[in-house]
Amino acid sequence: MQTDTRVDVFEEIFIVFLALGTLVGVIVVAYTLYNAYKYRDVGADEDEDLPTLGELPTGGKGGRKLFVSFILSAIIVVSLVVWTYGMLLYVEDGPGDNPGDDAVEIDVEGQAFAWIFEYENGVESTNTMYVPADTPVWVNVTSTDVWHAFGIPEERVKADSIPGEYDLTWFIADLPDGEEEIVYEDGIECFELCGAGHSNMKGDLVVMEPDAFDEWLEEEAAALEEDEEDEDDEEGDA
Repeated sequence: MQTDTRVDVFEEIFIVFLALGTLVGVIVVAYTLYNAYKYRDVGADEDEDLPTLGELPTGGKGGRKLFVSFILSAIIVVSLVVWTYGMLLYVEDGPGDNPGDDAVEIDVEGQAFAWIFEYENGVESTNTMYVPADTPVWVNVTSTDVWHAFGIPEERVKADSIPGEYDLTWFIADLPDGEEEIVYEDGIECFELCGAGHSNMKGDLVVMEPDAFDEWLEEEAAALEEDEEDEDDEEGDA
């Protein structure tokens, strides 16, 4: 069973609200037009028994239409609220276990004015975030200086980036059919006014096939290890 992404959830909520709103709008407008036509002024017959000024109307059905419409409206609204709350709980808690064995964990650090990404094997990247497709990605967001807000509009992701605090959120990125990799240029933004360079605090999101992502991690880890060995050799020669 395929796990719903955040994008799937918010699109489903949008479609449901749009469909219900359209349905209610059509019913209200149609009923208004029906009554406008039914009770239009066509002139009164001389023999018609018309109410006089101040006379209370009689007859009717005891407000049955009003009662039925109120009950139906209440059922629809309460059902919609409960369903939407359940969907948002899924967005808040994430799919399956938190974070789960098959998930990828990435530490995100905001600083004026860049994003630093650290992966589970110690590899780091700056202003470019690499993630595997169709895999839960948990991001642990913080800041080293001032308040920032980490956001990926394409994936409906937003998390506070505050010094001394950590905000955990998740997303699942998809690859278009037939694509092995896709790059969302400037797909990562800061949504908190954080200083003079705020508008330039952007990054790229690179979505890769899981195997390609694992290969990239291994290559970066090997390069990192070589750099550390070179630094140790230089210190030893000194």
